[in-house]
Amino acid sequence: MLPTENRLRRREDFATAVRRGRRAGRPLLVVHLRSGPTDPHAPGESAPPTRAGFVVSKAVGGAVVRNRVKRRLRHLIRERLSELPTGSLVVVRALPGAGDADHAHLARDLDAALRRLLGGGAR
Repeated sequence: MLPTENRLRRREDFATAVRRGRRAGRPLLVVHLRSGPTDPHAPGESAPPTRAGFVVSKAVGGAVVRNRVKRRLRHLIRERLSELPTGSLVVVRALPGAGDADHAHLARDLDAALRRLLGGGAR
């Protein structure tokens, strides 16, 4: 489970990550990353935590499939939070093929997208 302080919940935060962040697409998902402190209302005493949110539409599958994809993505992103810049916002949007993909394929696509966004390699 993703800790509460690392969850992206507000509509404005999702919009900020998608509209103002960088994007990396893969066959199973699209990752949007807005780096750096992004919450102007956060107290300035400590750096805000990295927060992540997920978008899994009905195109991915039925409710059971969508929830399974969200659980897998939450688990994968939790393991990678330490690699992301402090205070950044991450939105992971699952594409229709994600419903049929296994855990390893989702992990591979997520890692490739994050590597590209963080400057660790070309396409």
